[in-house]
Amino acid sequence: MKVCNYHEVEGKEEIPGVVKRVVAGPDEGADNFVMRVFELQPNSSTPLHSHNWEHEIFVLAGYGAIKGADGDATLIQGDVVFVPANEAHCLYNTGEEIFRFICVIPMVGHR
Repeated sequence: MKVCNYHEVEGKEEIPGVVKRVVAGPDEGADNFVMRVFELQPNSSTPLHSHNWEHEIFVLAGYGAIKGADGDATLIQGDVVFVPANEAHCLYNTGEEIFRFICVIPMVGHR
């Protein structure tokens, strides 16, 4: 078992303004899923992309939106998103503070 505060996990800024922390995954012995915490700075976004796996998102803080096949949807604290496999999507910060969310993916999507 692992118990920690997500701040204890080193964040990686692979895209300017977007920090990713892998808080549960293969390093913890997870065989099936990877849990990541993302923080998007104001005016930052993930790239528009798609992949062969679904994922689930839970918004922790801030204001943002997701662009998907049906257009854009506003996101606030407590919102939940299911993104099916192969749907193009991106998340972006629409507020003036950090937009923070949890994203869970299957192990196949982890790199």
